[in-house]
Amino acid sequence: MRVLALLPLLAACSSLPADTSSADRALAKAVEGRTAGTPQRCIDRSVSGPQIIDARTLIYTQSGRRLWINTLPAACPALRPDSVLIVQAFGSGMCENDQFQARQPSQIIAGPICRFGKFTPFDKAKR
Repeated sequence: MRVLALLPLLAACSSLPADTSSADRALAKAVEGRTAGTPQRCIDRSVSGPQIIDARTLIYTQSGRRLWINTLPAACPALRPDSVLIVQAFGSGMCENDQFQARQPSQIIAGPICRFGKFTPFDKAKR
Protein backbone atom coordinates (compact mmCIF):
# COMPACT_ATOMS: atom_id res chain seq x y z
CA MET A 1 0.00 0.00 0.00
CA ARG A 2 2.78 2.44 0.81
CA VAL A 3 4.37 1.92 -2.62
CA LEU A 4 1.08 2.77 -4.32
CA ALA A 5 0.82 5.97 -2.29
CA LEU A 6 4.23 7.08 -3.60
CA LEU A 7 3.42 6.55 -7.29
CA PRO A 8 1.62 9.90 -7.79
CA LEU A 9 4.50 11.67 -6.06
CA LEU A 10 7.08 9.95 -8.29
CA ALA A 11 5.05 10.76 -11.40
CA ALA A 12 4.98 14.44 -10.42
CA CYS A 13 8.73 14.46 -9.87
CA SER A 14 9.42 12.90 -13.26
CA SER A 15 8.24 16.10 -15.01
CA LEU A 16 10.99 18.20 -13.43
CA PRO A 17 13.94 16.85 -15.46
CA ALA A 18 12.07 17.45 -18.74
CA ASP A 19 11.92 21.19 -17.99
CA THR A 20 15.57 21.26 -17.01
CA SER A 21 16.67 19.34 -20.08
CA SER A 22 14.69 21.71 -22.31
CA ALA A 23 16.59 24.67 -20.85
CA ASP A 24 19.85 22.72 -21.09
CA ARG A 25 19.19 21.99 -24.77
CA ALA A 26 18.40 25.65 -25.50
CA LEU A 27 21.60 26.77 -23.78
CA ALA A 28 23.70 24.11 -25.52
CA LYS A 29 22.30 25.16 -28.90
CA ALA A 30 23.06 28.83 -28.19
CA VAL A 31 26.72 28.19 -27.30
CA GLU A 32 27.37 25.51 -29.94
CA GLY A 33 30.65 26.28 -31.75
CA ARG A 34 31.64 28.89 -29.16
CA THR A 35 34.36 28.95 -26.53
CA ALA A 36 33.81 30.23 -23.01
CA GLY A 37 36.03 33.02 -21.73
CA THR A 38 36.75 34.39 -18.28
CA PRO A 39 33.63 35.56 -16.43
CA GLN A 40 33.39 39.35 -16.17
CA ARG A 41 31.78 41.47 -13.50
CA CYS A 42 30.31 44.02 -15.96
CA ILE A 43 29.34 44.29 -19.62
CA ASP A 44 28.48 47.27 -21.82
CA ARG A 45 24.77 48.04 -22.13
CA SER A 46 24.99 48.11 -25.94
CA VAL A 47 24.18 44.39 -26.05
CA SER A 48 20.99 42.90 -27.49
CA GLY A 49 18.64 40.78 -25.47
CA PRO A 50 18.08 39.15 -23.22
CA GLN A 51 17.09 35.72 -24.42
CA ILE A 52 15.59 34.12 -21.33
CA ILE A 53 16.54 30.44 -21.07
CA ASP A 54 15.05 29.73 -17.65
CA ALA A 55 14.57 31.36 -14.24
CA ARG A 56 18.36 31.52 -13.71
CA THR A 57 19.89 31.95 -17.18
CA LEU A 58 19.96 34.95 -19.52
CA ILE A 59 21.80 35.38 -22.82
CA TYR A 60 22.84 38.75 -24.25
CA THR A 61 24.30 39.16 -27.75
CA GLN A 62 27.11 41.56 -28.65
CA SER A 63 27.80 42.29 -32.32
CA GLY A 64 26.67 38.81 -33.36
CA ARG A 65 30.06 37.32 -32.49
CA ARG A 66 29.93 37.22 -28.72
CA LEU A 67 27.29 35.91 -26.36
CA TRP A 68 27.23 36.85 -22.71
CA ILE A 69 25.67 34.18 -20.49
CA ASN A 70 24.48 35.38 -17.11
CA THR A 71 23.70 32.78 -14.48
CA LEU A 72 21.74 34.47 -11.72
CA PRO A 73 22.83 33.77 -8.14
CA ALA A 74 19.23 32.71 -7.35
CA ALA A 75 16.21 31.84 -9.46
CA CYS A 76 14.07 34.80 -10.50
CA PRO A 77 10.50 33.48 -10.21
CA ALA A 78 8.95 36.09 -12.53
CA LEU A 79 11.23 35.30 -15.53
CA ARG A 80 9.34 33.94 -18.53
CA PRO A 81 10.39 33.76 -22.20
CA ASP A 82 8.34 36.88 -23.01
CA SER A 83 9.38 38.91 -19.95
CA VAL A 84 10.53 42.50 -20.23
CA LEU A 85 13.38 43.31 -17.86
CA ILE A 86 13.45 46.56 -15.94
CA VAL A 87 17.14 46.96 -15.08
CA GLN A 88 18.38 49.23 -12.32
CA ALA A 89 21.92 49.72 -13.61
CA PHE A 90 24.28 52.47 -12.56
CA GLY A 91 26.89 53.76 -14.99
CA SER A 92 27.40 52.63 -18.57
CA GLY A 93 27.20 48.89 -18.01
CA MET A 94 25.26 46.07 -16.45
CA CYS A 95 27.13 44.51 -13.58
CA GLU A 96 27.03 41.59 -11.23
CA ASN A 97 24.60 42.35 -8.38
CA ASP A 98 22.74 45.04 -10.38
CA GLN A 99 19.06 44.58 -9.72
CA PHE A 100 16.25 44.01 -12.18
CA GLN A 101 12.59 43.08 -12.23
CA ALA A 102 10.76 40.98 -14.79
CA ARG A 103 7.40 42.16 -16.09
CA GLN A 104 5.03 40.33 -18.40
CA PRO A 105 3.73 42.40 -21.35
CA SER A 106 0.15 42.06 -20.11
CA GLN A 107 0.94 43.12 -16.53
CA ILE A 108 1.34 46.55 -14.98
CA ILE A 109 3.24 45.49 -11.87
CA ALA A 110 6.69 43.94 -12.16
CA GLY A 111 7.79 40.85 -10.27
CA PRO A 112 10.21 40.64 -7.35
CA ILE A 113 13.67 42.18 -7.43
CA CYS A 114 16.35 39.84 -8.81
CA ARG A 115 20.13 40.21 -9.23
CA PHE A 116 22.55 39.54 -12.08
CA GLY A 117 25.44 37.13 -11.61
CA LYS A 118 28.75 37.30 -13.47
CA PHE A 119 28.69 37.53 -17.27
CA THR A 120 30.57 34.75 -19.09
CA PRO A 121 31.60 35.52 -22.70
CA PHE A 122 31.18 32.85 -25.38
CA ASP A 123 32.96 33.67 -28.65
CA LYS A 124 32.69 32.04 -32.06
CA ALA A 125 35.82 30.22 -33.16
CA LYS A 126 37.96 32.31 -35.49
CA ARG A 127 38.31 30.92 -38.97
